[in-house]
Amino acid sequence: MAGDMSMPRRAFLGGVTALGAMSGLRMPAHAAVSPSVANLPARSNVVIRNAYVMTMEPSQPDLPNGDLHVDNGLIVDVGTGLAAPGAQVIDGRGFIVMPGLIDTHWHMWTTLLRNMSGDDRAHGYFPMTTALGKVYTPRDMYYGTLLSSAEALHSGITTVHNWCHNVMSYEHAVEDLRAMQETGLRGRFSYGPARSTPLTQPFSVADLERMHGDWASLSNEGLLTLGIAWRGVQAALPNAEGKMELRPLSPDMYRVEYEAARRLGLPVSVHLNSTKFDKGHIIALHKLGYVFDGLQVIHAINTSPEEMDILAAAGASVSISPASEMRIGFGLPKVAEYLDHKVNLALSVDTTPLTGNADMFGIMKLAQNLENGRSESEFKLPARKVVELATIEGAKALGLAERTGSLKKGKRADVIMVSTREVNIGPFTEPAYMLVDSAQASNVDTVLVDGRILKRNGKLTAIDVGKLMDEASAATQSIKQRANWK
Repeated sequence: MAGDMSMPRRAFLGGVTALGAMSGLRMPAHAAVSPSVANLPARSNVVIRNAYVMTMEPSQPDLPNGDLHVDNGLIVDVGTGLAAPGAQVIDGRGFIVMPGLIDTHWHMWTTLLRNMSGDDRAHGYFPMTTALGKVYTPRDMYYGTLLSSAEALHSGITTVHNWCHNVMSYEHAVEDLRAMQETGLRGRFSYGPARSTPLTQPFSVADLERMHGDWASLSNEGLLTLGIAWRGVQAALPNAEGKMELRPLSPDMYRVEYEAARRLGLPVSVHLNSTKFDKGHIIALHKLGYVFDGLQVIHAINTSPEEMDILAAAGASVSISPASEMRIGFGLPKVAEYLDHKVNLALSVDTTPLTGNADMFGIMKLAQNLENGRSESEFKLPARKVVELATIEGAKALGLAERTGSLKKGKRADVIMVSTREVNIGPFTEPAYMLVDSAQASNVDTVLVDGRILKRNGKLTAIDVGKLMDEASAATQSIKQRANWK
């Protein structure tokens, strides 16, 4: 592990103990906090004044000269001229203040493999991540998700859905989860089998039950929820001639995983209808009674109108990731069709080996441009609707709309401030279009998660990015050497 290890051992271990006590995390004996991560700051009592406030509350207008008061993790009030005695004042002039962005599906462990999806089939995304994922240690899982978490905060993403499909042991899962805890993100951790797990073999239900039983000490004071990353009931697989064909999966696998989630009351998320070879998956689930309120389906590019109606009627949601879906060649994700069928639609990063980064502003822009181009209409997908997909609709998809996704009195204080005075975004004109057409991650000046200021003046407050990059780079090189990857 690279990085500055010169701090006194007593101070380092003291920091580990303090962080563990603060978060309620029961760390395994081998765990050590990265030197790049400091203790999380306390929840703040702050009032942001005279900002352009976009609450993203349905039917609520923007506040062009608005205030936002946050105290002890809660939004105390939103309005103008708020009284906030004793609160630290942040000048909001020149900023858009809005709810934090919400990612609804991200394989966070893969960020150590960023930009490694190559130009030939042997080095493509799936062979590469499967081959290198096999040699990941629990510590590699930690560093992959630590780097992803840092980028999320840098980019204004305050809630993530960590779709963890490289759980080779309970320790792999705990170490991956620990990175989310240490960095203070809100999110869901979806427990899934390793990429190399045979499609006939269920993941370890005993380990899932263990994690569920320990969740009170793992949830970081309720910031994190637990779900499962499920493989569904069918898949497109190569036949003897190497051609892709649709095959049913083993009930001995999918029933065990699905029924464990339902018995434990955990949300279920599944990739399906991703390619032209994988169609009718939602129909297959529906016939088994497996489509329910809260089910999340991912990609779903090849979904029929009938299947969209099934999802809408059940209260299921769809997560699309335009950047990765087009990069890998799945096809063009559907946006307007899902919205027309009243399906809860949300956006995701998916995996940075394909997308390159976790810039949700770029994902919003891509979604709008894709839909407008396909419909040959400048006005098909308004910018305001796209911002909804990245905020309140994402919160609904993860079952978190009562806590986050909009700025409302009583909700948790997940807030970002976007500078409108940079050369790539100004002058101030139409705020929703500024966010979708112009904004970049670098325009995010301030980030609060649950009332903690985790980015201020464009810098992360609890993460030393230089040290983290040293550590992450060393981890990636070690993975490549162990896998003999060239």
